[in-house]
Order: sequence, then structure tokens, then C-alpha cells
Amino acid sequence: MRVATWNVNSVKQRMPRLLPWLDQRRPDVVCLQETKLGDDAAQELLGAELDQRGYQAAFHGEARWNGVALFSRVGLDDVVTGLPGGPGFPHQEARAVSATCGGVRVHSVYVPNGREPDSEHYAYKLQWLAALRAQVEAGPDAVMVCGDMNIAPADADVFDPDAYVGQTHVTPPERAALADLQSAGLHDVVRDRWPAERVFTYWDYRAGMFHKDLGMRIDLVLASSAVAGRVAAAWVDRHARKGTGPSDHAPVIVDLDEAPDGDIGPVVPPPSAAAPRRGSVRLPQSK
Repeated sequence: MRVATWNVNSVKQRMPRLLPWLDQRRPDVVCLQETKLGDDAAQELLGAELDQRGYQAAFHGEARWNGVALFSRVGLDDVVTGLPGGPGFPHQEARAVSATCGGVRVHSVYVPNGREPDSEHYAYKLQWLAALRAQVEAGPDAVMVCGDMNIAPADADVFDPDAYVGQTHVTPPERAALADLQSAGLHDVVRDRWPAERVFTYWDYRAGMFHKDLGMRIDLVLASSAVAGRVAAAWVDRHARKGTGPSDHAPVIVDLDEAPDGDIGPVVPPPSAAAPRRGSVRLPQSK
């Protein structure tokens, strides 16, 4: 079973790339984030195309902002939208959808950004992660949490820790909240498979960050032991970030039991840019 997660940064804008990608990579389960489309509009846009490819779909979106989706051709049972009992800002935003696909409980999640350390949105982010942990702990044993976590788990998951001082995504409380989620029995399958590799999933559109490979690893696949033990390959589809009209995120692909493309490495194709000297690059948003 091939499971993929991708923050598409507007499914409507990404349609010319999404459909060919589905045909090329042929994932069995797809988790999308930041769809930015209401459910009826998403069904109208994608329904027929997904039917042709054998996918069932669950959408949980809102116009212009947020939005998540799950596509599956190995079953889509017991769909739950949102986080039961979770926090809102002020209402519950469209940031989570889960279903049982091929015997695995799959969660597609778009964790709040946090905006600025110590802001109200930052506190909301931490509360949201705690609610996600509670949902995962409620079972079952075979579970995957896939999506844009908006947290780089460690310094190795950003191009230069010095560039991120004072920014969200890397602060100790955020990382502690992510570690607490993982303590519910979840494994970071990409990092477990490639412990010492330079792996990113997000690159800012500005300042040529992608071409310089100045990125972050914030899109994760977390899996319980029952699932992590089945991983045959885990990699970032960097090709989907190249070319015309890409998302600023690349998909993460995890193959369970069999790897159709082989165990092909952490990032495909690998970047050609070398790591910069520490402290030599500033973020585009830095003042």
C-alpha cells in the first residue's frame, strides 16, 4: 500500500499538477492539506476525476483557507472530520479528517501555523496538537498521522538553525508538543529510515530557496509500530516541487510491504545544492 501526503497550497491551483501526479505515482491513499476549498466545490472539481481513478474521497474544507482531504482506493470507512473536542480559533477550523483505509486508521492533518511565538495562535497550535494526541490514543493500534505539522522536529530538519532563531516551527514548546504526540507510539518513518540525511519537504517561494535547497522538513508521516514495521520505502517526491506552478511543499511517500520503485532514497531526485555555511543565509521574512 502506497500512502502519500501533500500540502498542495490550493487544490484548485494545483489541479494541472495533481492529476498527472496521481497517475504517475499511483498512491493508494492520499492525504492532502491546505485545499482551500469548501466540500461541495471540492467534490465538483475533483469528484469525476477521482472516480475515474478508483478513489473514494472525504473532504473537510472551507473556502479560501485551510482544508484537508483523504482519497483512497483501498477503502474509506468510518470517516471523522475535525478533532472531536478539539480547540477552535475561534471555531473549529478544517484541519483534520481521518478514516480507515486498507486496515489502517489514516489521519490527514494540517496543524496550525502558530504565526508568532507566544501569540494566541501559537497557544492554539499547542492545544490543537494535544487534542490530536488524544484522538490518536483512542485507537486503533494500526494508525498513521500524515500531513503538514508546521514543526521541524529537530535542528537537522532545517537548513540552518541559526536562521530560525525567534521563528515558529522550531521552538522548544512546539517540538515538545510534537514529541508528546509521538509518545503515543508513533514513529517518524522518514527520519527513522534516513537518520543522517539532509531531507526537506518545504521551501519558501521567495529568494530561490528551492533551487538553493534552503528548506525545512515539516511534512511528516508518523506511524504506529504495527505500521512502521511494514515500511519498505519512505521518501520525498522533490520532483513535484519542480517546474511550473508548484506548491511550496513536496509530497512525502511511504510504501508499506512492497516498494514499487525500490528503496530509492530520502529525496527524489536528490538536490544538487550544497548545504550553506552556518549563519550565512537569512530567511526571506527576516527583518
